[in-house]
Order: sequence, then structure tokens, then C-alpha cells
Amino acid sequence: MPQQQLLPDIIGNTPLLYLRRVSELTGCHIYGKAEFMNPGGSVKDRTALGIVRAAQRSGELQPGGVIVEGTAGNTGIGLTLVANALGYECVIVAPQNASQEKIQHLEMLGAELLLVPSVPYSDSHHYIHTAERVARGRAKEEPNGAVWARQFDNPANLQIHYATTGVEIWDQTEGAVDGFICAVGTGGTLAGVAAALRERNPGVKIGLADPMGSSLYHYFNSGELRAEGESIAEGIGVSFVPGNLHGVEVDFSCQVDDDDALPHIFELLKDEGISVGGSAGINIAGAVAMAQDMGPGHTIVTILCDSGSRYHSKLFNPEFLWKHKLPYPQWMAN
Repeated sequence: MPQQQLLPDIIGNTPLLYLRRVSELTGCHIYGKAEFMNPGGSVKDRTALGIVRAAQRSGELQPGGVIVEGTAGNTGIGLTLVANALGYECVIVAPQNASQEKIQHLEMLGAELLLVPSVPYSDSHHYIHTAERVARGRAKEEPNGAVWARQFDNPANLQIHYATTGVEIWDQTEGAVDGFICAVGTGGTLAGVAAALRERNPGVKIGLADPMGSSLYHYFNSGELRAEGESIAEGIGVSFVPGNLHGVEVDFSCQVDDDDALPHIFELLKDEGISVGGSAGINIAGAVAMAQDMGPGHTIVTILCDSGSRYHSKLFNPEFLWKHKLPYPQWMAN
């Protein structure tokens, strides 16, 4: 009999891709964890599985129950796939500025989708706060109960990256990793991978690549939550410190402008055949900055969070980029 695998069984164990162009540019060995190869198409499949499994173990999530979450899209896709596979329903609260591709994907998967205005976290109508209210209400109505996934401060988010992503990076580099860097949305990936790598080698450098419009670069450098500028990258960059990040020490941090990130996305696709989204562009630019800071000869790993196909209407739309005064390659305009 062939091995009987279900969808949750194939989340994780993604390849580690050598990023040739930026490696040659910096004299380092730069790798990207191909998280777009997860069944739901992003690194957030791991988060979704970790949260659901933890809620099952604790008894918080009952058979036939409802999972509620506020997300810019990818966690919602991962949660809905896992929920479908394990017999739960999913309610997703997303900001209206989420890419049309993500919204359509959620609708296709059968999620109950609530779109809310794109407002600052301090506003009570922010999608995270709205999701908490919806979860409380549904918990009273649903015969099998409802849980709020709360990915930003749920320990299960950090834990699954500690148990899987970080271990995979260590094994795939044969322990030769010198630095790891990525952007932060919920903080689960950065915190979990940092803990796993430092447990094996306390000398591994951990870095933050922060998009413009986020407050974490200034927080880690001055202790002040202050933002400047803006970015079209989705799902990363926050104006508060997620619970997952509390106590995490960062050795290197940088701010990344979209003008610097976007060329990496286009060149990676054109020269190496790898399609990634905006957050991966921020991460690659951050890896280049970390490599330049550490010097040649080091091995640095980052996260290729999702595929560029989720952002066709933005990242690969020259009219959209031109309107936002952002760079795009000549081949895209032809």
C-alpha cells in the first residue's frame, strides 16, 4: 500500500534554494527557504498547522468547531486549508487592501470572509481587533464552539517554527549557517528560527529586515516604536511588538525600501526562474545588507515567504507600480 498522507503531513520540509545572483554580489552564500512550496503556498501554512494542533491538544478546539483569525491573507489561506482537511470551519477577517488574488483564493477555499477597512492597529476597527470580537461572538453561537487563532501572540506560532523551520535550516546547511534574517509580521518565524539556531550555535547572527512603514527597526535600535514611509509589501511590518517577539534579541537590523526590494524580485524571476512576493523581496534585500555587514564567506539564510502569483495585480502590474512611483523592468512593460 502507498503511504497514506493527508494535507497536514506535507506542510514543511521545503527546499533551501541557493540565490546565485545575490551570493555573487556579496561574496557570501545566500539561501532562501522555499516556503512558497507549502500546499497553501506560503510560510503561514506552518503557523496555521501549529495553531490548530495546539488548540486540539488543549481541548480549546472541539470537533466541528470554528476557527476565527484576522490576517492579511496567507495565514487565512493556511488556516482554511488545514480546517478543511481536519473538519473545521474558518472565519477570516482581512483588510480591504489585501491583494485581490488572496481574497479570491480565500473565497475559493470556502472561508467565511469579512473584509474591514484598512486602519491603524490603534483603531478598534483594525482587522485583528475585529477578529477577536467576532471570535467571542461566534463562541456563544456555535454549537461546537469557536476559537480565535491570535497568531500574533500565540506561542504555538513560535513553537512550530522552532520545531520545524529552524531545525530544517540547520540540517540543510549542515550546521554551517552564520546568519538568519527575515521580516516580521507576527514574529513567529523570526523568534522560532532564532531559538532553534541559537540552541545549536549561540554565535549565529539573527537579523530583522523591516519594510518602510513598520516600527520595529526603530524599536530594536532605540526602544521607540516609530514608523516612517510606507511599503506595498503585505503581511509584514507592524506598529506594535507582537507577543512572539518579546524577549527576542536581534544582532542586526535594517530598513528596506520598496525601491531596493522590488529589483530583487524581478531579477530573481528573470535570471533564476524563482517567483516570489513582496515580503521575500524585503527579505532578500535584508540578506544582502546582512552579508555586506558580516563580510564575504558567510552563509546566510532568509525566507521566501510566498509566490509572486499572489500579487500579479500589484507587483507585476507596471501601471500600479508607475502610479506608486516604484521601479519595474522594461520587459514587464513590453
